[in-house]
Amino acid sequence: MNTVTDVLEAARLRIAEDVEPNRFLDVLEQGRMPKERLKRLAGELYHLVRSDRRSFALLASRFPDAPAGDLFLAMAQGEAQALELLGGFATAVGLTTEDLRTYEPQPLAQAYPAYLARAALSGTASDTALALLANVAESTGTYTRVADALVARYGIEERALEHFRYFADTPQALLDQATATLADGLAGGDDPVAAVRCAWTVHALEAAFWNCLAHGLGTG
Repeated sequence: MNTVTDVLEAARLRIAEDVEPNRFLDVLEQGRMPKERLKRLAGELYHLVRSDRRSFALLASRFPDAPAGDLFLAMAQGEAQALELLGGFATAVGLTTEDLRTYEPQPLAQAYPAYLARAALSGTASDTALALLANVAESTGTYTRVADALVARYGIEERALEHFRYFADTPQALLDQATATLADGLAGGDDPVAAVRCAWTVHALEAAFWNCLAHGLGTG
C-alpha cells in the first residue's frame, strides 16, 4: 500500500465501514430544526473555521515546499474566505459578529478541529492530504444538502448561504495539489497506515460535529 491509488482506496474502504446517519441533516431536511440550533450552527462553524485556518497555516509553515506548501497555503486562504462568508448566514439567523466571538462552543462539536490541529502539529503532509481526498465527496455533499434545506425549509435567502456553497464546491486544482502532496509524501517515506487512520478519524469527527448539533432533537 504505497501508491496514491492504493492508499486512497484503503481510506475509502475504512470510512465506508463506519457510516452512520447524519441526524442533523435528517432533522434539518424535515424542517424541524429550531432557530436556536441554527444559531448554534453558525457559532460552532465560526470556531471550527478559525481553528482550521490556523491549522492549515501551521502545515504550510511546516511543509513550505511545493506541492504541500501550495496546498496548505491555499487551504488556509480558503478558510479565511469561508470565515468571511459565514457572516451572511450569521446575520440571517440573528447573530452579530460579537455574538460569534462570544459564542461558547460545545466540546464534542469541536473535536474535529482539535484533531486537525493535532495533525497539523505532529502529523505528516500525507495525513491531511489524504483526509481531504478521502472525505471530499461526503463533505461537499453534506454542505450542499444543508444549503438546499436552509433555502427550502427555512426560507433563508441564497445570498446568506455562500459559506455553505463555498464548501460544497472543492476546486479540482486543490484536489490535484492534494494528490501531488500525497504522492510526494509517500515517496518520501510517510506512513500510509497513519495517513489512512487520519482520514478515517477526520471522517468520524466530522460526523460527530453534525450529530452534536442535533443532540436531543430526535429524528422521528
